Amino acid sequence: MNNNQGTRKSAKRVLPGFGLTLGYTLFYLSIIVLIPLTALIFKTFSLTWEQFWAAVSAPRVVASYRLTFGASFLAALVNLVFGLLIAWVLVRYQFPGKKIVDALVDLPFALPTAVAGISLTALLAGNGWVGGILEPLGIELAFKPAGIVIALIFIGLPFVVRTVQPVLEDSEKELEEAATSLGASRWQIFRHVILPAITPALLTGFAMAFARAVGEYGSVIFIAGNMPMVSEITPLIIIGKLEQYDYAGATAVAVVMLVLSFILLLVINALQAWQRRQA
Repeated sequence: MNNNQGTRKSAKRVLPGFGLTLGYTLFYLSIIVLIPLTALIFKTFSLTWEQFWAAVSAPRVVASYRLTFGASFLAALVNLVFGLLIAWVLVRYQFPGKKIVDALVDLPFALPTAVAGISLTALLAGNGWVGGILEPLGIELAFKPAGIVIALIFIGLPFVVRTVQPVLEDSEKELEEAATSLGASRWQIFRHVILPAITPALLTGFAMAFARAVGEYGSVIFIAGNMPMVSEITPLIIIGKLEQYDYAGATAVAVVMLVLSFILLLVINALQAWQRRQA
């Protein structure tokens, strides 16, 4: 009897024991995450408070904060809406070329960010296919904050689609059928049946798209124009300080970015937890 119980317990252990697994996890996280973040913070401590405040509150740096976080938030909101629509179409409808469209969603994952930035710039610049049509109408996208938002939408869209898509696939269609039989409209079914079920996934996709956009550099640097106080993102400020060998100043700005990103992600996670409790 005891041998059978021991055999069953060992059969359930797909991975090694808890101690070994936990030790490896902590070691891996320390090497990849904790040690670099600790080095970042300690390098910042080499500055006095006055030097730190001067580095992170300069008008040019503050303008880059507003642009980076504002453009990232706007791009994540756009992806929240259109990512849901794309996921809905891929899950609920059959049409020719569906597999191709599904594969194209992952293109920003596979495409080097520099290639994406160059492609968007060539497309949206005044001599590009789209820019050549819009600029005579007074609509300028390339080398403007609007171009940054477009680039961030491009690189963040897959996060929302791939987060919401499996939840829609696993949703219980019987509940929708029951609501229909009770006379509910399509909007009522979406609002009261579908939306509560996918809200945690939507918030997760939004958080991932936002976090990805805040730290994006390669696809933005070509289309931004990089004009101080106008279209200069914070990662470019950090790169500029590193090129000037101002390592402490670069880490100070990076720490501010890190803290603000953590705060926003904590708020989003709190909203997710609140939504689950309400459900």
